[in-house]
Amino acid sequence: MKTVMMADPVRYPRMTTAELRETFLLGGLCEPGKINVNYVDLDRTVVGFAAPVDTALTLPTYPELRAEYFLERREIGVLNVGGAGTVSVDGQSYELNNLDVLYISKGKKQVTFSSSDKAKPAAFYLLSYQAHAEYSVKVVRKEEANPTELGSVETCNKRTICKYIHLQGARSSQLVMGVTHLAQGSNWNTMPPHTHMRRSEVYMYFNVAEDARVVHLMGPPDETRHIVMADREVVVSPGWSIHAGVGTRAYSFCWGMGGENQDYADMDPAPVQSLR
Repeated sequence: MKTVMMADPVRYPRMTTAELRETFLLGGLCEPGKINVNYVDLDRTVVGFAAPVDTALTLPTYPELRAEYFLERREIGVLNVGGAGTVSVDGQSYELNNLDVLYISKGKKQVTFSSSDKAKPAAFYLLSYQAHAEYSVKVVRKEEANPTELGSVETCNKRTICKYIHLQGARSSQLVMGVTHLAQGSNWNTMPPHTHMRRSEVYMYFNVAEDARVVHLMGPPDETRHIVMADREVVVSPGWSIHAGVGTRAYSFCWGMGGENQDYADMDPAPVQSLR
């Protein structure tokens, strides 16, 4: 488990491209046959991938957590962005197809990941926060994720937002999680931009073609920077930062949040005209 320390808005304007990437970009997490996770000091977020191929992978605990087992004081959302697979939770198996999500509450002692076909392996994206209450383990199928159409062709941001773990969906202690898909010919996500000091946010970009990239915009509205991102890379967005991106072609991303509340609409607008 790698520990990542966030920068504050005072240090941020003086950071080089390499320093921005080292601090806010979490790369190399999706590695076949392994579970890789990072511990982010911001809201004590744990981000990672479980990518089973030939054999099942069991989620370990880590010395940094000071816990008997990973979910002793945590909850986790699992999004499958690969082929079909199975997640076993304390002996109960849950089959996840591509774009299905599994919410696992705190108190579950053993979590195991496996792929149905090693030729088309599953790729389980993991997002975990501390939890103060227990809720039911729940599968949310991609068809059940309340897809909502937003944006337009004229503004190059026609997209479908799917909510999985939220107040009106799978209940959690503090985790909020969903996926946004850009329509072909659209490139911009999360416009108009905004911040929300009550929550930090994590973006995982996927379905990014090998020869494509996403330019992720971050920072205070009047002091923006960018990070160029590839497929299945993750970027952390502090509460003081906008979080938006534009791709060289259409893509998808998983957005996840943790913090003071779970209100999806709790945003502080940053009009496009205010960006610098």
